[in-house]
Amino acid sequence: TVLTAADVDALHKAGGRLLVSPNIDADVMDRAMHHGMVTMPGVFTPTEAFQAIRLGASALKFFPASVLGSSGIAAIRAVLPATTLIGAVGGVSDKDFAGYKAVGVSVFGLGSSLYKPGASVEDVSQRARAAVAAWDEAFGGQ
Repeated sequence: TVLTAADVDALHKAGGRLLVSPNIDADVMDRAMHHGMVTMPGVFTPTEAFQAIRLGASALKFFPASVLGSSGIAAIRAVLPATTLIGAVGGVSDKDFAGYKAVGVSVFGLGSSLYKPGASVEDVSQRARAAVAAWDEAFGGQ
């Protein structure tokens, strides 16, 4: 997660090419564009989505997606350019893939649905395998 232009520089210096942030920040976007990075800022409203697109976002991360739900994302998606890549992050689990896919979401961030404090490696591995299987089922192994 990137919050500042200095974070962008540190990510780039470490070899990172993909930048994910919880918000849309012009300084962060400018620095990322300077480095030629792929950007996925967090948005929640149509205003934020269009601002991110105007600033050169490679994709949009709807966050927290669980609050918007697939119907909320669909309503905003309807007014965005058809070529906009859409992600859902925040409260999303593998059980949500098919519903989000139906409204044009093709990128997901899974956090607490994969890892919970104190979880064993085996627990996390099982959840990750289930997520991959759910992805394959929803997206046909794409």
